[in-house]
Amino acid sequence: MHLFVDSLTNVDFSYLHHTRGIVGETWLANAALDGALDQQGMVCDFGIVKKTLRNWLDDELDHRLLVPVRSPHLVIERDGDQLHLEWALADGKCITVGGPAQAFALVEAESITAESVARWCVTQLDGVFPTSVDQLTLAFSNEQIDTPFYHYSHGLKKHDGNCQRIAHGHRSRIRIDVNGQRNPELEALWAERWKDIYLGTREDLTGESGEADDKHLHFAYQAQQGAFALSIPASRCEILGCDTTVEQLAQYIADELAKENSGKDITVRAYEGIGKGAVAIARR
Repeated sequence: MHLFVDSLTNVDFSYLHHTRGIVGETWLANAALDGALDQQGMVCDFGIVKKTLRNWLDDELDHRLLVPVRSPHLVIERDGDQLHLEWALADGKCITVGGPAQAFALVEAESITAESVARWCVTQLDGVFPTSVDQLTLAFSNEQIDTPFYHYSHGLKKHDGNCQRIAHGHRSRIRIDVNGQRNPELEALWAERWKDIYLGTREDLTGESGEADDKHLHFAYQAQQGAFALSIPASRCEILGCDTTVEQLAQYIADELAKENSGKDITVRAYEGIGKGAVAIARR
């Protein structure tokens, strides 16, 4: 018998890619279980399936940096509970990330894809369901978005929860209205501007190194979960004078657009992953 749960939950995270760098992502999770019927006439109670998988995905994937540990581009060191990663990029530059082990998902794969992560999850979940379940299948997919969107990564050191992790992110749509009319051109411009971007807070910037095309920016902060650090090529980062909550990102975009569109009403509807976000208004 085949049991399925579509759109079980969604996970927001970032991952390391050889060309794209740190990529903010949001996936929908779908699950299927195959097995015999138990004494209740079920393969497994839907309540157990949903609770078990949601809790595991929330704990082990959501708001983490996914790291393909079999990649030749990775050097990883452990110091107690702290991990330090060096990730080589295709352009010869590198990204380094440090933080508590709980901020990372060490995926047994050469690269992070929906398929490789799903296979790894299934191996990690082996044995968690009743013996009536013979096989678990997971599949991840993107939200269908027909309008502009961007991938961003960030960290929120003041957050009480897992948003404090320095490299997690989202795949997010954006809507921009000028004087009450939607403006697809401006949406496309911001989607391109924040394509695979790291959004850093200026007060977390501890220094920079290199010059011109080889400049790297260094961020670090202490949060409740521990010490975090990140170094990234400047070309893959935008520095903001505020924290990078979705509320402040929406206002940042609105304020930037208001400077360029004097006398016009700007409304920005910025998403954080799927189905949630903030609306900001500005006029100069």
